[in-house]
Amino acid sequence: MKLDLRGIGMTSQRTRDRLVQRLVEEGVRDPRVLETIRQTPRHLFVDEALASRAYEDTALPIGHGQTISQPYIVARMTEALLGEQPPARVLEVGTGCGYQSAVLAQLVEEVYSIERIGPLLNAARQRLRQLGLNNVRLSHGDGSGGWEAHAPYDAIVVTAAPSELPEGLLSQLAEGGRMVIPIGPEGAQMLELVIRTGEGVERYALEPVSFVPLLGGAS
Repeated sequence: MKLDLRGIGMTSQRTRDRLVQRLVEEGVRDPRVLETIRQTPRHLFVDEALASRAYEDTALPIGHGQTISQPYIVARMTEALLGEQPPARVLEVGTGCGYQSAVLAQLVEEVYSIERIGPLLNAARQRLRQLGLNNVRLSHGDGSGGWEAHAPYDAIVVTAAPSELPEGLLSQLAEGGRMVIPIGPEGAQMLELVIRTGEGVERYALEPVSFVPLLGGAS
């Protein structure tokens, strides 16, 4: 899906090219992901006061104790999620500011994203609408239990860390599906790729990460 970039005050191509070059140097290889990061206006997803830092490879605060993930982590998770054949239907647990949703929406057919913090979800909805990304369905609720109404999903991406692999999410993953999820306590989290097979589950450790904890409930 192509973004509608009219009237959003895109930053210079050079600034976005520098970010993509950093991602390449850090090991991101998938050209689909790199080009999507290049085209996605990250400055729209942060407070205006932080817009000048939007294309740094760093996490930034978005309010309510949450952050927008650093571009490298978004790229790494998206790359792992896509595999060789992009999934059609993706569940995102933790919409946050909507940046990961926007990246995914340009690469897959359908994104279902759930967020527990109402004001964050409302702001994300406005940004995605502004960009013309109409293949993202949003829900306000407890994402730790997934979104069963639209399961099974070809892929699931989780943007907050549970202490262990959630069985409720795993049950909503289609056979052959891929889940990318940070797991573990604060200070000792590992980003994992989980693949559901006919025989069970395959788990691959990708790299150490630092995410906010996955919490239940909605606010």
